[in-house]
Amino acid sequence: MASPPDQLESSVVLLKSGGVIAHPTDTCYGFACDISNKSAVERLYALKQMSLDKPVSILVADLAMARRYAQFSSRALKFAERYWPGPLTLVLPRTPHLPEHLNANHPTVGIRLPQDRFSRELARLLGGTITTTSANLTTQPSPYSPDEIEAQFASLPLKPDLIVDGGVLDRSVRPSTIIDLSGTEPRLLRQGAIQIDL
Repeated sequence: MASPPDQLESSVVLLKSGGVIAHPTDTCYGFACDISNKSAVERLYALKQMSLDKPVSILVADLAMARRYAQFSSRALKFAERYWPGPLTLVLPRTPHLPEHLNANHPTVGIRLPQDRFSRELARLLGGTITTTSANLTTQPSPYSPDEIEAQFASLPLKPDLIVDGGVLDRSVRPSTIIDLSGTEPRLLRQGAIQIDL
């Protein structure tokens, strides 16, 4: 295990080479990989034992990067300006810049600009964006410490290439709130860390 911010550069090197890393976020620990690398995305799904039909969200360094991969309506921009950076995932229509292999057959993408600097720097230094999904097996609870990640994957052949040790995170922090803004009316898909009444 490695601790931030010491391992920022080595994390980026691993991501660029197709690795999958576990890192602390502003909610729980998450798995990151390079969204432009198809084999890395496939490995992420295999690592989590997750169905390829299930979409994965992406994490960006800034709003400009978000607008490259998703179409922002005026309503979506208002949500982003009010709640970003923070634990809010916006589900928006995808743009042609989003790799076809990511969330294939899904016209939308979940996108988030996190509060924590380490996650944003990962995306920025990678020069694109990264996946954001909890660093766990699909059937297991979200992890809030490196020990929990190690325990879940200890007996399995597939393991994350690196666990960035950010210590034990606050378990009272809920997952990100998810709002679908791809249609004519906003839909609350998950009430999470940010309380939003539509």
